[in-house]
Amino acid sequence: MKIYLASPFFNEKELENVKIAEKILTERGFSLFSPRLNEVRTDEITQQYWWSKETFMNDKKFIDWADVVVMLYYGGYSDSGTAWECGYAYGTNTPVVVVQLGEDSNLMVHEGCHSNITLEELKTYDFEMLPAKPYKGKMF
Repeated sequence: MKIYLASPFFNEKELENVKIAEKILTERGFSLFSPRLNEVRTDEITQQYWWSKETFMNDKKFIDWADVVVMLYYGGYSDSGTAWECGYAYGTNTPVVVVQLGEDSNLMVHEGCHSNITLEELKTYDFEMLPAKPYKGKMF
C-alpha cells in the first residue's frame, strides 16, 4: 500500500503531528511519501522559480503514485497546499483519509474525503478495506 501524507509542517504542533503520523505509517509497513521528508528548503533556493516548479511536480507525481492520501487536518482553513493536494487526489479518484486534529471542518474537506479518523485511529485504520467514517462535529 502506497500512502501520500498531506500535511502542513510550519509550526511545532504541525511538525510534531506529521512526525507521529510518519512513524505510525512506516511502522505499519506502508510505502510512504511525505513532502516534509523530501523537501529542500533554504531562503536562497525558495526564491528560484525552478524550486517551486520542481517541488510542485514532484508532490503531484507522488499523489498520482499513491493508493491513498492521508491528510492531517486542523480544521477550518488549515493550509492551502494541503487542501490542494487533497482536492487533486479527490479529482483523480484517489481515496482521502482525513486525520481530524481540529475542532471543526470545512465541508469541502470532510465531504471530499472517504473517511474521517483521529490520530489514534490511524494506528489501526484498515487501509485495505477503507471503511468510510463520516465527519461528526462542527462544520462550516
